[in-house]
Amino acid sequence: MCKIYVTLILAYLNHISLYPCLLDYAHPWQISFQDPATPVMEGIIALHHDLMFVLAIIGTSVIWLLLRTTYLFYHKNNPIPSNITHGTTIEIVWTVTPSIILMVIAIPSFALLYSIDEVIDPAVTIKV
Repeated sequence: MCKIYVTLILAYLNHISLYPCLLDYAHPWQISFQDPATPVMEGIIALHHDLMFVLAIIGTSVIWLLLRTTYLFYHKNNPIPSNITHGTTIEIVWTVTPSIILMVIAIPSFALLYSIDEVIDPAVTIKV
């Protein structure tokens, strides 16, 4: 069974090395983007990668905070609960922080959006 897989992989690699022009089209079950043909698509891919990095950081920090608070405030670890009910500072922080993150994300996305809307005057116009 292993020989069949090795044979298929070698055949695929041989096919790609013989036909490098086939690297530009989308493949079935392809996970990532197709190879970019324009600078705008390169910008879209770069923005996607940057946003995925930001999302990974946000997701990791949220999971860390959830697990940490679950552990610290577990009833066996913290038998006497606190009587504090108001946290104005933390409410301001968790309201302002996402808005700042969204503003930082908006700057490159607006630049990319305006570059997509760029109208180029054609050299030749055909009227029918």
